[in-house]
Amino acid sequence: MIRFATSTALAVCLAATSVSAEDLSREQIQELVIQTIRDNPKIVMEALQTLQARKEQADADQAQAVLTSNRAALEQDPNAPVLGNPDGDVTVVEFFDYNCGYCRRVFDDVHALIESDSNIRVVMREWPILGEESVYAARAALASRAQGKYMEFHNALMENEGRANEASVERIAGELGMDVAQLKRDMDAPEVVAHIQTSMQLTRALDLNGTPAFIFGDQLVPGAIELEQMQELVAQSRDAG
Repeated sequence: MIRFATSTALAVCLAATSVSAEDLSREQIQELVIQTIRDNPKIVMEALQTLQARKEQADADQAQAVLTSNRAALEQDPNAPVLGNPDGDVTVVEFFDYNCGYCRRVFDDVHALIESDSNIRVVMREWPILGEESVYAARAALASRAQGKYMEFHNALMENEGRANEASVERIAGELGMDVAQLKRDMDAPEVVAHIQTSMQLTRALDLNGTPAFIFGDQLVPGAIELEQMQELVAQSRDAG
């Protein structure tokens, strides 16, 4: 960034004179740049702002390219649970961890979004990044599909006041009337392992570094957001087709 600002200052000072850079020594160029920055301090700030804008645009372009190339894996993975309307016209993807406080914070808003829009589908991507307890909970949630209990199990884990760990996972499974022994066997199923591996691959490609993270159509939205913003992003996705 400093080099970019220096180059900008040099271009400004040379433009104001009839001298070319080739006619000046290194020391003379340095003096000209320093004097130009002193006389026009806004040059550095404007140069840095320009550079930041370019970086943000490049990051956005890269994210868009990754979203496009991974669209099928993100939205149509048959090994990912879907809440809401499976045939909805707008797809939202959520990456989450059961021990993430921010994920629990947005839990009610995600369900309110589903309740408020009968034509939305939410793809759930288990992304356990907060330790082995999170991995255990994610594997159990995915294994609960074999007993037709994913939504209930997911909801109970998100509403659980303590950490999601082996003890709380098995307690919740028992409270839901599940076969806990079968659940533990199903946690090692290939499709459970594959789902988590796919989540890891997708988040690396998207350069995500925390939960929750959402995708609304062509927009990647990291971090916790409120219901109103979710609804606005859904509307934008619907308008974009």
